[in-house]
Amino acid sequence: MPSRRPGEQPRRGKPTSSDVAKAAGVSRSAVSFAFNNPQRISTATRERILAAAQELGYTPNTLARMLQSGATQSLGVLLPQRLARILENPYYARFLMGVGQVCDQEGYTLLLTPPLQDSVLKAIPYAAVDGFIVCGLETDRGEVAELVRRSIPFVLIDSDRYENAPSVDVDDHGGALEVTRYLLELGHRRLAVVSMDPGPDRPVRGYRGPLGRRLAGITEALAEVGLTMDDVRLAEVPVTRNDGYRATRALMAGPRPPTAILALSDVLAYGAVDALQELGVDVPGEVSVTGFDDLAESAWFRPRLTTVRQPIVTKGRTAANFCISAIRGEDQHPHQSLGTSLIVRDSTAKPA
Repeated sequence: MPSRRPGEQPRRGKPTSSDVAKAAGVSRSAVSFAFNNPQRISTATRERILAAAQELGYTPNTLARMLQSGATQSLGVLLPQRLARILENPYYARFLMGVGQVCDQEGYTLLLTPPLQDSVLKAIPYAAVDGFIVCGLETDRGEVAELVRRSIPFVLIDSDRYENAPSVDVDDHGGALEVTRYLLELGHRRLAVVSMDPGPDRPVRGYRGPLGRRLAGITEALAEVGLTMDDVRLAEVPVTRNDGYRATRALMAGPRPPTAILALSDVLAYGAVDALQELGVDVPGEVSVTGFDDLAESAWFRPRLTTVRQPIVTKGRTAANFCISAIRGEDQHPHQSLGTSLIVRDSTAKPA
């Protein structure tokens, strides 16, 4: 064991608040005030304490402070799918941009909380957050009941309305109604819908949430021309470009292939166009394609994508503001529904 040089002080561990107090000539309480409640001490005292802390290399124990205050200054985003699948979808990049803008403004950090061992419910206790933005979960599932039981503030996104918590949605019904009407007005009657996968039990229980509202809008538009969903070919797949590609290959291989493909997300629409171009099918000369979201890529995709624009960044911003208001115990916001609009570009035309 190496010996110390004469006069050399023994090495110590990480500096503590007591070390800072001794170096600054103040009490430990004053050190705590300097980092947590600076208004309770004078500016000169705080500056002396911070200078001593910097010289010693002291940083406050964030975990201990969180346990003491019961607050983390962090928002959680409770996600319905594994993180890799979520990050594959550029929709979430736009949504989290809006959430992040509010977090930056209000001094909050952001914690993404995907399912733990394929269970969203199991992930909740492990997330050290002050409140949750809950994405795409039905209100009668166990996760919502667990948040209520734990008294954790939350906001629902892309879900059903829940009377005891604020929610933020878009006009999914109106957007789907408008884009379907547009295709029918062009003269299309052989339509296919490429939809996000509702899960194994959703069709039995009935379509709900954004998917249910979009399919209801499509159904209403079809009824106006004497058609039903039985006249439409429906493919339900995960929301990835590759799955949109595979679904479209299957649709085009069947009898009476569609003259228009109505994808319920832009990502699925990109995959549909990939498949059609690989098959040598002209878009929109032979088959029209529409999406839903209006992601940034849709404006320079080739052909430029006709789609339903939803305000994704605004949705994220609104959700974060609502969640922080709930954390602070402010008046609960009502259920917010944001508008959609049809953006007509180059991927649609009259049927050949």
